Amino acid sequence: MNAFKAFKACVPVAWSPNLYITLVRGIPGTRRLHRRTLEALRLRKCNRTVMRWNTPTVRGMLQQVKRLVVIETEEMHKARKLKETNHRALRPPLVINHVLPPPANDSS
Repeated sequence: MNAFKAFKACVPVAWSPNLYITLVRGIPGTRRLHRRTLEALRLRKCNRTVMRWNTPTVRGMLQQVKRLVVIETEEMHKARKLKETNHRALRPPLVINHVLPPPANDSS
């Protein structure tokens, strides 16, 4: 199961005023009705995300193209973006010292 499907599987049932819709499958080879629906949602390229109000009209459009998109609530979208940002954050440089310490003179 890929990451998007795993993320999609844990969608909460809670009502959210906004939906974040990401196109995850390609448009070529799809039905004309699905292409027109994606155009109406303003999804033109893969891995692009748009925000739409959670209305019955939008939910009906998403029902048509549910195999092509991933739907997230506002909280899920913010959590995913925060996780990606933390993953891409700069890490402190790794410092490796190749100089050997001088031998200790043990005169006992």
